[in-house]
Amino acid sequence: MSSTFTMYSTPWCGYCHRLKSQLDREGITFDIVDIEQVPEAAKIVEEANNGNQTVPTLVYSDGTAQTNPSLAQVKEKLAALAS
Repeated sequence: MSSTFTMYSTPWCGYCHRLKSQLDREGITFDIVDIEQVPEAAKIVEEANNGNQTVPTLVYSDGTAQTNPSLAQVKEKLAALAS
């Protein structure tokens, strides 16, 4: 099964590390992309955040995005996608 979303992050982002560990604890699978290593990914993040490179930015299989969401917001979005 492919993951339902991609998390765009940076190695130094504390919010990214926190959300990643929460998602891992919940057993939620996702792809992760370092925007400092992948220039195209930085553009995706900028498009979702009015030109800003704000991380973590999650982009879902339906094309929608969330910026720095809580674990509850991610779970709510995944439930909506699954229904």
